[in-house]
Amino acid sequence: MSGLVVGLGNALTLAFSAIVRAKVRALLTVLGILVGVAAVVIVTALGTGVQERITTQIKSLGSNMIWVFPQPNQSSGARGARGGGGRLTENDGKSILREATSVTAVVPYMQAQAQVVVADRNIASTIAGSTRAYFDVRGFTIAAGANFTDTDERTKAKVCLLGQTAKENLFGNQDAVGQVVRIGRYPFRVIGVLAGKGQTPGGEDQDDRVVMPVGTFRARVSPTAPGRVHVLLVSASDSRTVNRAIAQIGAILRQRHGIEPDKEPDFGVRSQAEFLKAQEEILGTLKALLIGIALVALGVGGIGVMNIMLVSVTERTREIGIRMAIGAREADVRFQFLVEAVMLCVLGGLAGTAVGLGVIYALARALGWSMLLPPEALVVALATSFGTGIFFGFWPARRASRLDPIEALRHE
Repeated sequence: MSGLVVGLGNALTLAFSAIVRAKVRALLTVLGILVGVAAVVIVTALGTGVQERITTQIKSLGSNMIWVFPQPNQSSGARGARGGGGRLTENDGKSILREATSVTAVVPYMQAQAQVVVADRNIASTIAGSTRAYFDVRGFTIAAGANFTDTDERTKAKVCLLGQTAKENLFGNQDAVGQVVRIGRYPFRVIGVLAGKGQTPGGEDQDDRVVMPVGTFRARVSPTAPGRVHVLLVSASDSRTVNRAIAQIGAILRQRHGIEPDKEPDFGVRSQAEFLKAQEEILGTLKALLIGIALVALGVGGIGVMNIMLVSVTERTREIGIRMAIGAREADVRFQFLVEAVMLCVLGGLAGTAVGLGVIYALARALGWSMLLPPEALVVALATSFGTGIFFGFWPARRASRLDPIEALRHE
């Protein structure tokens, strides 16, 4: 055991001396390994950060959210679309809430783009119409002012709440509660301001909106038949009951709309889990592509190591002959050159890891994301460097060990 340790120590010393003698060549050799390992580290951390951000954004849409929306149905001739009314009504939502055991809340939702005017400020924003429960279902909190009341809903009062982006665009740092904004021909009194929520996974700013009672929306913003809605927002009782809630919603709406089980429905149902799965598939494909590029860089770097080691064998042919003449075995020579190749790759791996961590820190600061690198990713990066050194260093090491001592001693 002690002999093995001594042999390894001598091999490391000789390898280090050989690398120091040709510093520039060694630096250029490890550059490919550095790029490959840095790419692996950055891709892993970036993937983790993006995944966490997407999950947070999807959760910000609301607790256990399910979207129910109209869609074209050729068998019935219906032609619904989000924003076009379709066949969804508030009564559909009431039936779902009453009959679906896995549903805790249902709110109607209508949306349109419109100009909002205050004095000399005129902005385009999302105008949303819903009920008081909308804020709980979507997870919004009221930062200032108050929610609209049941009376406001019944009387179609001209009141609204502003998202943070809309409030800042219209009023800056001023208090918006109690102010009046104009949407179309009608003035609306601002009764509250919502706390910020950020963007959705699709890039939509959830804070750039003006929310009002759904009856007010139908009467003042987008004239629509009474009771019709663009979307029903449903909250399942628990994340584990989402699929059961979806099945119950489908059965209830098919019955209400008179659609046979084997016919295409005139509505669609989507959950957060589906959005998350789609995002994960896209991210997985992108991550695989980037890792593939990183592996190509590692392969190129490994070929560079192999070429340099072959040159080194040629340059040190006489040295190899002398070592063999004084008793070095083939295994000793092969081990010596393998250690040198592995050391080059490991140095490149360490440098690549350091560069990758630096880039991750810079990206985290610039993007404001949480980009944590799992410890196992560092182990994999260094293990890959080690494996690359063995794989691409074996042929030069074998070639060195197979040299004829007599011919090697004659080499000039």
